[in-house]
Amino acid sequence: MLDPKDIEKLKQLGGAEQVCKHLLVDPAVGLRQREQVDTDGLRQSEPFQARRAVFGRNELPEAETTTFLQLLFDAHKNDEVKVGWVEGAAIFLAVLVVCFTNAINDYQKEKQFRKLNAKKEDRTVKALRDGNEVEIGVQEINVGDILLIEPGDIVPVDGVYLSGHRMKCDESSATGESDAIKKGTMDECLDPFILSGAKVLEGVGKMVVVAVGTRSFYGKIMMAMRNGQSSETPLQRKLDVLAEQIAKYGMSAATLLLITLVVKYLVQCALAPEFPPASIMFSHFVSIVIEAITVVVVAVPEGLPMAVTIALAYATTKMLKDGNLVRQLSACETMGGATTGTLTQNPHDLWSVPSLPGNELTSLPGVAAFFKGLPQGTKELLMQGIAVNSTAFEGPDESGHIEFIGSKSECALLGFAKTCGQDYRSVRADNKPARVYPFSSEKKTMTTIIPLANGQFRVHAKGASEIVLRACSKYVDENGDMHPLDQAARNQALRNISMMANHALRTFALAFKDISDDEHQHVQRRGRAADPLRPGVRQAVADCHKAGVIVRMITGDNIETARAIARDAGILTKGGKAITGPQWRQLSPEEQHAVMARSSPLDKQIMVERLQERNEVVAMTGDGTNDSPALKLADVGFSMGIAGTEVAKEASDIILMDDDFKSIVKALRWGRAVNDSVRKFLQFQLTVNITAVFLTFISIRSALTAVQLLWVNLIMDTLAALALATEGPTDEVLDRPPQQRNSALITFEMWRMIIGQAIFQGLAQLRTMVFNSFVFLQVFNQVNCRRIQPHEFNVFANIHNDTGFLLVQVVVIGVQWLIVEFGGIAFSTTSLSAEQWLGTLFIGVLSLPSAESPAQQHLPEVSTTRMRVESSIRDVQRAVRFFGAIRHSQQQRKGQNEDGVNFLPDLPSLGRSSTLPTEGNTPFITQPVSTSSSWT
Repeated sequence: MLDPKDIEKLKQLGGAEQVCKHLLVDPAVGLRQREQVDTDGLRQSEPFQARRAVFGRNELPEAETTTFLQLLFDAHKNDEVKVGWVEGAAIFLAVLVVCFTNAINDYQKEKQFRKLNAKKEDRTVKALRDGNEVEIGVQEINVGDILLIEPGDIVPVDGVYLSGHRMKCDESSATGESDAIKKGTMDECLDPFILSGAKVLEGVGKMVVVAVGTRSFYGKIMMAMRNGQSSETPLQRKLDVLAEQIAKYGMSAATLLLITLVVKYLVQCALAPEFPPASIMFSHFVSIVIEAITVVVVAVPEGLPMAVTIALAYATTKMLKDGNLVRQLSACETMGGATTGTLTQNPHDLWSVPSLPGNELTSLPGVAAFFKGLPQGTKELLMQGIAVNSTAFEGPDESGHIEFIGSKSECALLGFAKTCGQDYRSVRADNKPARVYPFSSEKKTMTTIIPLANGQFRVHAKGASEIVLRACSKYVDENGDMHPLDQAARNQALRNISMMANHALRTFALAFKDISDDEHQHVQRRGRAADPLRPGVRQAVADCHKAGVIVRMITGDNIETARAIARDAGILTKGGKAITGPQWRQLSPEEQHAVMARSSPLDKQIMVERLQERNEVVAMTGDGTNDSPALKLADVGFSMGIAGTEVAKEASDIILMDDDFKSIVKALRWGRAVNDSVRKFLQFQLTVNITAVFLTFISIRSALTAVQLLWVNLIMDTLAALALATEGPTDEVLDRPPQQRNSALITFEMWRMIIGQAIFQGLAQLRTMVFNSFVFLQVFNQVNCRRIQPHEFNVFANIHNDTGFLLVQVVVIGVQWLIVEFGGIAFSTTSLSAEQWLGTLFIGVLSLPSAESPAQQHLPEVSTTRMRVESSIRDVQRAVRFFGAIRHSQQQRKGQNEDGVNFLPDLPSLGRSSTLPTEGNTPFITQPVSTSSSWT
C-alpha cells in the first residue's frame, strides 16, 4: 500500500478508519497495554506478542559482524607482510605478530563503533497507550500504534495520517523532491501516507503505524546499504595522498638501489678471473631483489591510515564519556554558537508574572499565591491559554520519574499550572482545538483556535513578548478588568520586559481574542521563565578565547536578554556590541558582532557562510529543525542531545548529550589532540623511512636483514601508532592559536626534527650493533615525537599519565631483548654482553639531545628562522665531529682484519675508557667497551 503508494488500495480497505478497525485499534485511545489475544488456546506471555508475530517488530536485524578470523585473513593480505618467503619460520612469526596486532585493533574498533551506532539509534517518540500520551523507544513501536508527531520529528515507521493540523513533511530522502508535502486524510488530499525517514516540517498530527523494521520504507533502504563502504574523514584522505607520495619515493629509491646493486655485481663478475656459475649468480640476484623489497617495506607508510583510525576510535570513545556523541570528528577550531540550551540551562520554572503597573520581581511561591488571588474567570482564561496552546505533556522519563516532556518553555508553563493546583489534562479534554498553528521561528508565535459553547471561536496565542504586545490593543489586570493598551501602558509593559531581560530571564506573553470581536488580541498575562547560566560556562568561554576561538552568540531572544546572558558568560566583553538580526543583515560582510538577538534561521546560515568566506573553520550549535541548514553548512555541527529535534541531530556532526557548552570545549581539546597525535606519528615514521633509505645508499646495500626490517616495521607502524595515537589532550592544547584550514601537516619544526634524526641515526649505524642501536633509537625517538610544538622542550611532560605509551615501550624493549639474545640464525643476531647493551642503549639515548640542541633554548629571540637553521647546522657538525673522532682512533690502530674488510670503524677499539673530544667543559661521549666481546 505504501511501496509504492496506492490510494486505490487504501480506498478498497475503507480508508484510515477501516485500517484502524482491521488492526483492532481505536484512534482515540491507541493500543491497549493489556491487550490479550487467544492464540490456539494459549494466552500471549508478553504485551503485543500476537501483533508482533504477525507484523514484526520495528527494528532492523543486526548487521552481520565480521569474524575475528576474517579480520585476521584480511590483515594477512597487507602488502607489508608479503616478503614472507625469506628465512622461513622467523618471518612467519613476524607476519603473525603484525596480523594479530592489526586484527585485534580492527576488532576493537568495530566493537566501539557498534556501541556508538547503538547509542545514536536510542531515541523516543510520543504514542497513545491506554488513552494516555507516553514516550516509547523507536524499537518498541508496533504496527497499529497511534503516534503523535510534531515539527522536528523524523518519522521512524511507515503509517497513514489520521488527524492533525496543517502538517507538512519533507520526504526528499525517499522521493528526491525537496518540496514540503501536505498531509491530510484521504478525503482532504491524495497523499495521506507518511513514510519512515520523513521529516516533519510544520504542523502536528496523529498517524497509525502500518509497517515497521525491515518492512518499512526506510528499513528496506538501510538493508540495501549494509554493504556500502564507510566514508573517510578529511584527515584520512589527506594522509592517504601523503602516503601515496611517500610510497612513490620509496619505490623509486628501491628501483635505483636494485639497478645499482645489479650493475655493481655484474661489473664484479666481469672483473673476476672466473665467471661465477649460474646458480651462484641467481642466488646473488635473489638477495639483491630481497634487499630492494625490504626498502619498499620500510619506505611505504602503511601505518598512516591506521594511526588516524586508532586516534579517531580512541577519541570518539573518550569523548562519549565527556558527553559528546561523535558522528563525524573533523575540525573543532572556531566556534559560532547559539544560546538556547547551550550557554543556559533552559527554563524549567515560571519565575514571575508581573502586572502592567510594574510589580517587584516575584519568586515561584509568590507566583502561585498571586494566581490564587485572581478572579475565577481570569484563572480559567489563563489556564485555557496555557493548556490548549501547547504540545508538552507529563509522562515518565527513562528512569521512570514523572516529568514534563516537550518544549522547555511549555514545560515551565505546565509546571506553573501544576503549582497552582490546576489539571491541564481536563482543560484540554474540555477544549478540543479546531485549528493549530505550530510555533514558527519566523513569526516567533504559536496559535490555537478552540470552539466556544456559544458557537463562536477563541484564538489563543503565545510567543515573544514584544511581538505579541505589538499586536494587542487591550490588557487584563489582576482584578480581571480589561483596559485599553494606551501608549503609557505599552511603555510600562516594555519596561517590564526590559527589566526581566536584564536579569537574563526569557520573556513570553499569552494573548487571546474571540473571533466575533473586531478588536485586536488582548494581552492576558505576561510571564517569564528563569534561564540561569549553566555552571562552568564562563570558564568554558574563557578557555575558548585563550585557545584563539571566537565565540559568537546567535539567538532568537530579546536583545536585552541576549545582552545579559552574553555579558554573564563573558562573550560580550568591554567594547563589544549586540545587535538584532534585521540590523545585522544591513551590515557589510566585514562587519561582525559578538551577539545577535531576534535572529532568524537564515541569519545563522548567512553568518556561517560569511565566516567560511574568510577561510575560518566554523562550528555551529543548534537544537531546532530550523537550525539544520546552518548545522549542515558548518564545518562542525553540534546538536543538543536532550532538547534537540531529530532533524537537528541528523544534520549535526557531534551530539552534546548533556546540552552543555563545556562539552564543546572538550570536543575542541580532543579535536586538537587527534591532529597532534597524527603529526607525532607522522614525524616518527618519516624519520624511520628516511633513515632506512639513507643507510641503504651510503652502504650500497641494506644495513638490516629482512627479518630485522620487519621487526622495525612493526615498531614504526603498529606499535608506534598505538603509542603515539592514544595520548589524551592536555590543558596546553588550549594555549596555542588555531591552525589555518590549509596548514601543512608537517611543519618546519617537524622537518628539522626528522632531518636531524635521520642524519644522526644514519651516521651512527654503519655496521656494528646496527640492529640493536637502531631499535633503541626508535624507542627514544618515539619519546622525541611526543613534542611537535616549538615551545615544548620537555619531551617527558605528563609521560607518567600515558600508560599506553609506556606499556608499548616495555613490550618493544622486552621483545628486542628476546630477539637479540635468542634470535640466533633466524634474526642474524648474537648474544650481547652487558657492556654492549649499555653501549647500544647509550647510542639510543643520544637521540634525545640530538632532537633539541640545549643551546637553542637559551638563544635570544631575534629570529626564529635563524635559530632553527643554526640549530640544524650544529646538529650536523657535532655528528661529523663525533664520527671523525672514531675514524681518527681507528687510524691509530695497527693492521686490519684478515679478509681485508674493515667493519664499522671498529667501535671495540674505543675500549679502555677512551674519551672523545669535548665541547666546552662537557664531554661529548665516553664509551668504555671490552675489546674481547663479539659485536653484531
